[in-house]
Amino acid sequence: MTNDKLIIRINELANKAKKVGLTDDELKERDELRKEYIKNFRAQFKNEILDNIYIVEEDGTKTKLTKNN
Repeated sequence: MTNDKLIIRINELANKAKKVGLTDDELKERDELRKEYIKNFRAQFKNEILDNIYIVEEDGTKTKLTKNN
């Protein structure tokens, strides 16, 4: 499911929760959708931001920032 569809469905469930409440199945669906959205967000952030960070030294050389384990 795309992030746009996830957001739309999460918002639908949030509005319903405020108005009338959610069933147990809807609560489970909401939790699963939120987890999927967070997973997608983290992956996209890593690919677009974290994988493109370089340290520029005073002499002009660039070193790709890596994760130390």
